[in-house]
Amino acid sequence: MLMELPAKISLETLTPEMVAKTIDHSLLRPEMTIDEVIEGCRLCAKYQVASVCVKSCDVLIAAKQLQGTGVDVGTVIGFPHGNTSTKVKVFEALQAIDDGAVELDMVLNIAHLKSGLYDEVREEIRLIVDAAKERLPTCCIKVIFECSLLTDQEKIMACRLSEEAGADYVKTSTGFSTGGAIIADLKLMRASTDPKKTRVKASGGIRNLDYLI
Repeated sequence: MLMELPAKISLETLTPEMVAKTIDHSLLRPEMTIDEVIEGCRLCAKYQVASVCVKSCDVLIAAKQLQGTGVDVGTVIGFPHGNTSTKVKVFEALQAIDDGAVELDMVLNIAHLKSGLYDEVREEIRLIVDAAKERLPTCCIKVIFECSLLTDQEKIMACRLSEEAGADYVKTSTGFSTGGAIIADLKLMRASTDPKKTRVKASGGIRNLDYLI
């Protein structure tokens, strides 16, 4: 599980261990080989990051590699565009849990959101959340928005729908579109969700310590 840094932090008080536990290391490149996935998992175990996010076909491998290390295994659902049907997303979620995933990063149906199909978007998220948590009550569900493709009003609506559906996190991007995490989007998402219910995850383009802080 990802750790939140304290509200007030400096380079003097920040430790490598604290930084590592804020990192969800992704191994999602489509050309990534099995050997590269295994090596990536070993790296995650060595540095004790919070979790690793792999393609659904690699969940079994990652779960085996990281068993007993304290590093969680996650995967993506409906990745990268969110366009698969709800039934397929639910099946994919349950299969991932059975294979060893404890975190699911589902891509919101971007086209449906932009079409104003808010009830449908909320219901899809709810069905995935309910099915996943019935199978694994501790499962962490994150909803990826792809903020670079949305207007501010659409981001606000996506936050509301995700929270109403019971998601644990809202997340900025897949890392495979036209942009990553920017501060303005993170502030907007935080302002549009209840901190007691929903956490905000920055994803994409975070390459240095200064930006992380």
